[in-house]
Amino acid sequence: MSSVSSLSSGSIGQNVVLTQPAAKTVQLGQTVSIECRATSSSVDYDLQWYLQRPGETPKLLVRDDTIRHTGVSDRFTGSKSSNTDFTLTISRVQAEDSGVYYCQQSESFPFTQ
Repeated sequence: MSSVSSLSSGSIGQNVVLTQPAAKTVQLGQTVSIECRATSSSVDYDLQWYLQRPGETPKLLVRDDTIRHTGVSDRFTGSKSSNTDFTLTISRVQAEDSGVYYCQQSESFPFTQ
């Protein structure tokens, strides 16, 4: 089993708060989706997804809602169903996918290592 955690919430300007489920546990090889919801529509802000493994800094997975960052496996897919609802889907889950997943909205380009 692989534990896929997602931390609940962060905030940006205009009092927009992002919320995520507390944690998910999935079997290796399965597909898992992690949802991120904004409290209000922020069309000017792009959404990023990060993975932070224990003892490491956050790694950018997806930027601008749906664009996979350079070098990130195609098993990670970002999608946007509305201006407030976003999803990160991980297919064929592997043990190395364990960690804390963050969603983040920002007006500027996301943090990269």
